[in-house]
Amino acid sequence: MQSEPGRGTTFKIYLPVAEGSNTQRELRSQAIDIPKGAETILLVEDEAGVRRLTRSSLERFGYTVMEAEHGGEAVRLAEAYDGPIHVLVSDVVMPEMGGRVLSERITAARPGIKVVFISGYTDDTVVRHGVLEAGMAFLQKPFSPGALVRKVREVLDGKRTPSRTQIPVDVARAGPPDPG
Repeated sequence: MQSEPGRGTTFKIYLPVAEGSNTQRELRSQAIDIPKGAETILLVEDEAGVRRLTRSSLERFGYTVMEAEHGGEAVRLAEAYDGPIHVLVSDVVMPEMGGRVLSERITAARPGIKVVFISGYTDDTVVRHGVLEAGMAFLQKPFSPGALVRKVREVLDGKRTPSRTQIPVDVARAGPPDPG
């Protein structure tokens, strides 16, 4: 500790190197386990920073990403693109057109497309307010690049394993909280 009148106090704390579970080697091996892809993804996110990080994460794992800031732009991109779009990754709450309406428009024009919804709201909140239905693929923000890529791969491969990142059916059946 070092203290000087009028200048403040400085504390220096020295901690030993930890031999914990999150060593660099383990983190690298976890990254190796994340599946890579080659499919095309239409990413729709109104927050530029989130959109940029999400795009970067997906591209780093081999996906081709087309990005849109809002639903109208996404519809135009999907209409103009001649190749296949394998997955729509869309924010749930956006200006102009919400993710649910957007997904209905895109899937009507491209019946084989898969959908992953992302939101800062919890999965039970979006279900209880009728924004999404039970069983829809959902990833709550903030998410790690690994969680994003795993969810996209899971949806592409048609895997529907129960997880925190998929809206459980019983949440949709649950009524509003009991006030008493």
